[in-house]
Amino acid sequence: MKKLRNIICLLVAALSLTAMQSCKTELEDRYQDPEQTDIPNIRAFMTQILNNSRLRSEYWHYRTFVLPHHARYTQTTYFANNNTMYQQSDSYTNDYWRDFYSPGMLGVYRAMERTYDALPEAERAEYDAFMHATRVIVYGQAAKLVNNFGDIPFSEAGSLPATDQIALGKFDDQKELYDQFITAFTEAAEYFRTYQTTNDFVRADIINRGNSDKWRRYANSLRLRALMQISKSDEGRARTDIMTMLNAPEMYPLIDGTQTSLEEGGRHDVLNQKLTTYTSSLLDAVRELNSHYAPDYMLNTVLKTANDPRMDMLFGKYGKTVQNVFTPNAEFQALPITTTEAAADAEYSNAALRRYAIVDSTTSWINSNLPGILMTTSEVNFIKAEAQERWGSTASAQTAYETAVAQSIDFYYYLNNASSNTGAKVARPSAEAVQAFIKDSNIAYTGAAQAKLQLIGTQKWLHFGWLQAEQAWADYRRTGYPVLPAFPISNLNGFQNPPLRLLYPSNEVTNNSMNYEAVRSKDTRTTRIFWDID
Repeated sequence: MKKLRNIICLLVAALSLTAMQSCKTELEDRYQDPEQTDIPNIRAFMTQILNNSRLRSEYWHYRTFVLPHHARYTQTTYFANNNTMYQQSDSYTNDYWRDFYSPGMLGVYRAMERTYDALPEAERAEYDAFMHATRVIVYGQAAKLVNNFGDIPFSEAGSLPATDQIALGKFDDQKELYDQFITAFTEAAEYFRTYQTTNDFVRADIINRGNSDKWRRYANSLRLRALMQISKSDEGRARTDIMTMLNAPEMYPLIDGTQTSLEEGGRHDVLNQKLTTYTSSLLDAVRELNSHYAPDYMLNTVLKTANDPRMDMLFGKYGKTVQNVFTPNAEFQALPITTTEAAADAEYSNAALRRYAIVDSTTSWINSNLPGILMTTSEVNFIKAEAQERWGSTASAQTAYETAVAQSIDFYYYLNNASSNTGAKVARPSAEAVQAFIKDSNIAYTGAAQAKLQLIGTQKWLHFGWLQAEQAWADYRRTGYPVLPAFPISNLNGFQNPPLRLLYPSNEVTNNSMNYEAVRSKDTRTTRIFWDID
């Protein structure tokens, strides 16, 4: 029986890989270089990878992956208090896995690598920028997979478009993968230090518009993020490398708001702007899960008690409607996290009640202009603040922290005012009001070192919110901040609490069963990722 089962598994894998072979042929056909019709087009490969829907703020990614998983596990969204609230969706996880591997981002990248390697040595330099930029994106997304799952197939994954050989990839060690990613980010930053952009690169680069300085900064910032992520498991290396970077900003420029080589009106953040043909929004993604209800801790404890100016950008007070007359609520208030699903639905479905706030529709979920968020200046300065507080100067930490909060306010103001939603936009807070909030409210940078680290972690979590909940979950597991209220306990056996990692999708377990045996013992909801040190 066991032998028969193995044969069946191999047949399923072969069928899957046959589909991958057709995808490989399709990739080569689609990306032929118009100047050399027998050579796939490296420039088009790069654009295709940058145009991946998982890098954008689109329905499927949020509805099926971020909102039902990461956003719940971090309390950055409301979720129904029921027995399945922490249960991972295997089918949707399969989709996410497929969108990275084949025919997704990594599959295209392997075809791109093969095309590059086939070029004469003298011609490769022309395409080095495309390879470095694409590698930065692919490795940045691969780091997210490690954060979600731990060990993943990588070094041997995508062998079919790379070699025409069917080979099932081993699961690479997660720590070794992080080392590989950090090295690649370092090399890319060094390459873009002297790179002079070309018209071809500008046309292919739909994210940074060919700005080599911004690619250098983005690569350095991804390196900084990765080093901070491993700072509890390898503090010596993280401390040395991070402080070297922070002490020499001219050698290691970052996405921190200091770039001067931006086009007029350009933002320092790394954003994947929506396609001109895209007219949809996250309306259904949010509404189908009732994720438009305001989350308890974020609104009631973090924002409201500080009278945070981001409240109006992130939430709406909502209100009741009686005899066709709408009366807004007097203040912001979110449902307690302990509210039952039935009570929450009754509250929001009854127009005469609706006493609790909702997520602001103009800023986020009814906004077809919402970009994909890859990296913000605020995140980078929060990382700088944590590093300085742990290993450097608390005065420098305060400067970075206060800069990060101000940048977060500016970022959400930008999302709100650039929205496609025709509703009322929020007025920009004055610089004086922002500084008064930062200096005089309960978020002021005071107290012992641990209290300051908690402030940094809490404000960074707030900035990430549900839009960047994947990163919020990685940070929450690493730092333990913010100190969230107790999660409701589910009665579903095995899913009583949020997990520490996601389970591998069943398609990978089945189709790559022999390699899966090496990680089977780690494939539990309670296994920690290597950087998650209790």
